[in-house]
Amino acid sequence: MMELIPLLMFLAVCIALMFGYPVAFTLGGTALIAAGLGIVGGVFDGELLRAFPDRLFGIMQNGTLMAVPLFVLMGIMLERARIAEELLVNLARVFSRVPAGMGISVVVVGALLAASTGIVGATVVTMGLMSLPTMLKRGYSPQLATGTICATGTLGQIIPPSIALVLLGDTLSNAYQQAQLSQGIFNPQPVSVGDLFVGAVIPGLLLVTAYIAYLLFISRREPVLAQRSSEEINLAETLKSLFPPIGLMLLVLGSIITGAATPTEAAAIGALGAGILAWGRGALNWKRAGEVGQSTLQVTAMVFAILIGASLFSLVFRGFNGEEVVTHLFNSLPGGVIGATLLVMLVIFLLGFILDFIEITFVVVPIVGPVLLAMGLDPVWLGIMIALNLQTSFLTPPFGFALFYLRGVAPEEVATGAIYRGVAPFIAIQLLVMCLLALWPSLATWLPGLMTAP
Repeated sequence: MMELIPLLMFLAVCIALMFGYPVAFTLGGTALIAAGLGIVGGVFDGELLRAFPDRLFGIMQNGTLMAVPLFVLMGIMLERARIAEELLVNLARVFSRVPAGMGISVVVVGALLAASTGIVGATVVTMGLMSLPTMLKRGYSPQLATGTICATGTLGQIIPPSIALVLLGDTLSNAYQQAQLSQGIFNPQPVSVGDLFVGAVIPGLLLVTAYIAYLLFISRREPVLAQRSSEEINLAETLKSLFPPIGLMLLVLGSIITGAATPTEAAAIGALGAGILAWGRGALNWKRAGEVGQSTLQVTAMVFAILIGASLFSLVFRGFNGEEVVTHLFNSLPGGVIGATLLVMLVIFLLGFILDFIEITFVVVPIVGPVLLAMGLDPVWLGIMIALNLQTSFLTPPFGFALFYLRGVAPEEVATGAIYRGVAPFIAIQLLVMCLLALWPSLATWLPGLMTAP
């Protein structure tokens, strides 16, 4: 019976979240109820709860997590200052003579916006409001327009720099250290958020390239998309809108890849740069700065509240020997590490229907991560696979988060079925990239290894 308690805790969290209870309080409340019942039943050592303040202090001292509010500030600043909207308009002009040019510009701008925020809902809603009406007017079918926007909005899970990769990298770093200590390695090798950023570059570029290739292919079947526009391009205005935000993204990511700055330092550069861009364009005043600050505070508070609840849940889960239960379960599966990895990916995919990436990163990864890494998986490869898996889950009907977000801002004449049909080809692209990554792990591990080579 003792072995079932950790699994029942996890099941109780999933059920409570399906009923709409707040994530942070659900995690913490479930853990406290389970611990209380365990103490009364004599199967849980209440002294373990004394370690919780130390865990909170560890969170407060974690310098990597400081990148979260800074990246959020950067993304919200670019959005509220309408820099992303101006970038979309001018890119659409640049690609106006290319088949499916508007769709390609949506993919490029959406990828940049998604990378800067890392929040699926914000990107999908923003791109839906900015580009969906224009795409429909230019002859795009509702399926293609909505599918492109939804798929682009989820790119924030995989394209660096994003808070999704920051949180996942920090969690995997702790899991990797636990895995090595469990194997008797008392001088564990670190894995950093920067490693995950570098590892995500090639898979992210593969996805963007595949999306654009699909749009070009569709333009041959839908002649209206292949029509060339005679719209004049103002070169000076186009360069003015393109270079600063793209240069800022390259500066942030490049400083991390080259080792010139840590993710937190690069995030600070990005936030400062976004503020300078907004101020230089006259898009920043005291009122808007206050709105940006308030939005950043709300998102950051949500992230850290969930992290605190997840920390308590993880502590109690381990107090019930949950880690040993998971290890025994994985070792008993047919196929060894391959079977265990497939099971974890399936569970994460299904949980992506009801949980956001933040909850999955803080709850699921600390439980399964140390076990999988102790079985020999590369932490960078595992992190990229989880990010791609979540991205696919957020796109998949009928529960994908991206679909709900776009449905909320799409015109009434766009049917929900059209949205579902529109994302199907992009889901196939995602699965193809995941298969390629499974067959050739070096797609994720080669570049980080090259960067760390002497």
